[in-house]
Amino acid sequence: MAKKDNTAIRPAESVVSVPPKKMPPLRAAELEPAPPAPQFEENTSENIQDELSEDAPPEDALESEEPEHLIIDVPQIKSRERIDTFLARQVVNATRNKVQTAIDEGRVTLNGKPVKANTKLRPADRIELIMTHPPAPEMLPENLPLEIIYEDREMLVINKAAGMVVHPAYGNWTGTLANAVLYHTQNNLSRANGDLRPGIVHRLDKDTSGIIVVAKNDAAHHALAKQFAARTTEKTYTALVWGVPVPKEGVIKTNIGRSNRDRKVMAVFAFGSAHGKEAITDYEVEEDFKFFSLLSLQLHTGRTHQIRVHLQQLKHSIVGDETYGGKTVRKLDMAQSDAFVQNLFTLMPRQALHARRLTLAHPVTEKRITFEAPLPADMNAALEKIRSLKK
Repeated sequence: MAKKDNTAIRPAESVVSVPPKKMPPLRAAELEPAPPAPQFEENTSENIQDELSEDAPPEDALESEEPEHLIIDVPQIKSRERIDTFLARQVVNATRNKVQTAIDEGRVTLNGKPVKANTKLRPADRIELIMTHPPAPEMLPENLPLEIIYEDREMLVINKAAGMVVHPAYGNWTGTLANAVLYHTQNNLSRANGDLRPGIVHRLDKDTSGIIVVAKNDAAHHALAKQFAARTTEKTYTALVWGVPVPKEGVIKTNIGRSNRDRKVMAVFAFGSAHGKEAITDYEVEEDFKFFSLLSLQLHTGRTHQIRVHLQQLKHSIVGDETYGGKTVRKLDMAQSDAFVQNLFTLMPRQALHARRLTLAHPVTEKRITFEAPLPADMNAALEKIRSLKK
């Protein structure tokens, strides 16, 4: 492949900022009020898999060919569950077939002894599991659409579309942002995070849209990653949520770690405790729609699913967020409530969360720069429908 000339610097494109600011029927004022005090999950099992930070992609076993040794202490459970179904829920990227194969091959023990797939678990049982991973395929450039906000010799700033995975991993080896950027730069990207994550400094969830920065060389990568680690970047998100938080602005401070009930999702633990990592989110209501509200959120940390988990904890889940309670059909105090909500989900089929603004220091000049990305079409369509309620 011919080497691309990167000497020309393309100035930032014009940026549009976001303008300021089945359940029993609920009145607008009653819809998901904030709880008087946070309710935390009690940690009863070992932290077998560290959380996947948005700010620093992990060096985890999920992207390694090395076997992964996991230890899980079974928490208090209401009913006894088969070990194969339990592990399929608890272990990231595990399926029931994979777990059953591991059991058949002797890679799973229960309290130190071999086990059968249909064995029923008891609280405090200890499971040890060795998961093997197939080798990753070669990382290839792909000609995929990218909305580039800014580009120079050191970095790119991209408005990531919802539905695009940031980098390859099990289940998503192709079609990622990393594949697209590799094509766009003709392989001129940082390899500081390995060949499967070229240029990737931080991440966004697959179904979260918005700004993400990519490093073109290792020096730029280290300079940018240092800012995320030191929390000197400023990250602002926009979210459409159920109900209206009370008070209308505040700070959510908890620890976040993997849930003991389902380790494929994240949960809150007491702030400063030994479980999970500290997570701090500022929120402010920009628009109050009675049954919904538009929030502006600032992250002081970058834990996996941080905003989504914190808003669920606040009892104001993000509209469309299936994992954290935002896809449940609420009964609104209005005519044709169910039809309205179902139509809203059609317009907004994913979590209504957008990374709106990112401020950081340029990796070479050290000048502070702010990048902004307008709300995507699906969020605007959902907002237009909700605003029509006021007319």
